[in-house]
Amino acid sequence: MKATCLLVLFLSMSAAIQAQTPKEQGLKVINQTTAEAHIAFLASDELEGREAGFHGGRIAAEYIVSCLKQMNISPLGACYYQPFEAYNRERQRRERFQVDRDSVLVIKAEKVHQKLDMRNILAKIEGKRKNEYVIIGAHYDHLGIDPMLDGDQIYNGADDNASGVSAVLQIAHAFVMSGVQPERTVIFALWDGEEKGLLGSRFFTQNFPEIMQVKGYLNFDMIGRNSNESNPTHVVYFYTEAHPVFGDWLKNDIANYKLNLTPNYRPWDKPIGGSDNASFARFDIPVIWYHTDAHPDYHLPSDHTDKINLEKVVDITKAAYLNLWNLANEPTY
Repeated sequence: MKATCLLVLFLSMSAAIQAQTPKEQGLKVINQTTAEAHIAFLASDELEGREAGFHGGRIAAEYIVSCLKQMNISPLGACYYQPFEAYNRERQRRERFQVDRDSVLVIKAEKVHQKLDMRNILAKIEGKRKNEYVIIGAHYDHLGIDPMLDGDQIYNGADDNASGVSAVLQIAHAFVMSGVQPERTVIFALWDGEEKGLLGSRFFTQNFPEIMQVKGYLNFDMIGRNSNESNPTHVVYFYTEAHPVFGDWLKNDIANYKLNLTPNYRPWDKPIGGSDNASFARFDIPVIWYHTDAHPDYHLPSDHTDKINLEKVVDITKAAYLNLWNLANEPTY
């Protein structure tokens, strides 16, 4: 009898595993422990605020690449890094750092100018239609250190945007664990220099030779806090208005997978404000962007890991994974 019970239990477990779709096999690996581990490391004091072009930012980049290697996800090109340079005028004439060719030529013609060396991180899971792309991205840089501050001098950036980086890394792992090849090639992008003017995503969109083959872009920028503590499930869901199915996807997935989210749906004719989504919207690429609004610690040294709503991070990550699955596999949208 005991052996029979064990056999029935084994067969039941096997049937349950087999009943899971590849999409659901990926979904189940997204979890709070991993989210917290990524955010805590990236927002630690040792990374000195991850300022683009500085030591802490380079450590963050190496950590992200090590995670991608561990997942056995291939680089987009010859290596994971896409290096680029950004230029600005001498600091007393400072405006914004630039990466576009014409502006850079003007600045470099000046005898004295600033230069920063930065690196995007780009990895891929090749699709059956390998030259058709969808991209998921988040910036990994933040504001660095201000030695003139009295007290805490490090802008840790736990929400802005270690939370978004954690989502990209968990979704990359989920696609691997699904065990199937997507229809379109999925690019996992971690942008440098967003805080200095969307520099990394601007450089990518201006230089990626197949930019017109990008069928959709999904962006994270600050997904871990509550702008209103009485409404901890709040999330703003921006998407390109010409693709109303993006709104339907999220509504259906919240119901089907019991995600604890209360979205503010904001269809936008051309989402060119706010974050790296703007770099793609300018090329008329359909955009989805998750954001949880500003909070009292926005762009302050007090943006720490212990204030992150991990349940919200995980549910947004799951919702976005399901979005990306559709972007990568649906014939049309």
